Amino acid sequence: MIPEIEKASSQEIKTFQEEKLKSLLTYLNKKSPYYKRLFLDHNIDLNTINTLEDLTQIPVTTKDQLQLHNDEFLCVNKREIVDYVTTSGTLGDPVTFALTDKDLDRLAYNEAISFACAGVTNDDVLQLMTTIDRRFMAGLAYFLGARQLGAGIIRVGAGIPELQWDSILKFKPTYLIVVPSFLLKLIAFAKKNDIDINASGIKGAICIGEPIREQDFSLNPLAKKIKASWDINLYSTYASTEMNTAFTECEHKVGGHHHPELIIAEILDDNNLPVKQGEDGELTITTLGVEGMPLLRFKTGDMVKAHIEACDCGRNTMRLGPVVGRKKQMIKYKGTTLYPPAMNNILNDFDDVSTYVIEISHNTIGTDEILIKIATKEPSEVLLRRIKDHFRAKLRVSPKIEFCDKTEIQKIQFPKMSRKPVMVVDKRPSK
Repeated sequence: MIPEIEKASSQEIKTFQEEKLKSLLTYLNKKSPYYKRLFLDHNIDLNTINTLEDLTQIPVTTKDQLQLHNDEFLCVNKREIVDYVTTSGTLGDPVTFALTDKDLDRLAYNEAISFACAGVTNDDVLQLMTTIDRRFMAGLAYFLGARQLGAGIIRVGAGIPELQWDSILKFKPTYLIVVPSFLLKLIAFAKKNDIDINASGIKGAICIGEPIREQDFSLNPLAKKIKASWDINLYSTYASTEMNTAFTECEHKVGGHHHPELIIAEILDDNNLPVKQGEDGELTITTLGVEGMPLLRFKTGDMVKAHIEACDCGRNTMRLGPVVGRKKQMIKYKGTTLYPPAMNNILNDFDDVSTYVIEISHNTIGTDEILIKIATKEPSEVLLRRIKDHFRAKLRVSPKIEFCDKTEIQKIQFPKMSRKPVMVVDKRPSK
């Protein structure tokens, strides 16, 4: 199930996207109060926007603007809205998105071709280990995508290893949709209860919310831990509410595939200009085919690297590498630039660390400080020294680390109304 446009040449894909872009600009100029005003205020002649390169003539849209002018992004009458979702609010207040019936169809199509990318067919059954309620777009997208693909889906929800294994053993799903670190809890439960995980019938896990690969696409420490016990295929998928689109790995596992019929992707530097090929920058997206709240040059806040070589799966689309980090979570620590995912990889190397949370703050002279709170069954100076030495070896610096009670850390990770664990707490003043 590879859409024809994804097998087309790079030039054909570019020409296709430029036609879609012209239609979008006309739609926004007619229907979007926010973008209509933007075009007027900046004297933008839409007739001069004919190529993807011409997009640089248009100012970017930021999350702050989306929060401040949320309703002005709506392009349809409210009676046409059939579903409301909100962003998770990881780096600020949640933003509301309104979807029409056509938007739900587009969401289903997106997830169906994304599942197909990871090898899912209508013979498979997926177990959904994330919420479908709480105004969460992802859970709904997974359900709609499975239906469109013709695959079965078991809506178990998040957490509770015992319930997850009850469903696995009872209904025999072949794929899991799961936050990868939760797989370690499933493995631990299985070992404790004499469940043969490699006889469970699970072929693969579609991993959401956390990276499972290094920048060279090798498995990171978290994924290695999983694979050491459970012989299943791990597929990374990356998406956000604002994008209404997913970038999912195929069987070759060399980045999440771009769907050019659904989204235009730019990788921009601090001046909002395209980075050189091979450099990382901020993913900036333009949604195609969205009816309710389309976005133009929206800066996602995620730092990524694009890969443009043709893939052996037959798709010629651009692929996104693992997220390097969130731009707002970039840390300047003792002369070194860090992102939380790099610290996650180091902490996941230690079986003794059962859970942790990273706190970022400013000290009295205004520079960044890092405090990592760790829970372990047997705290010791030896373990602390091993962790700090590993940080120095990998990142050249060692943050402050303290042992904490597991319950205390879990209270930080799961605040009231949270839909996913909070692993980074940024206490620095907003810029």
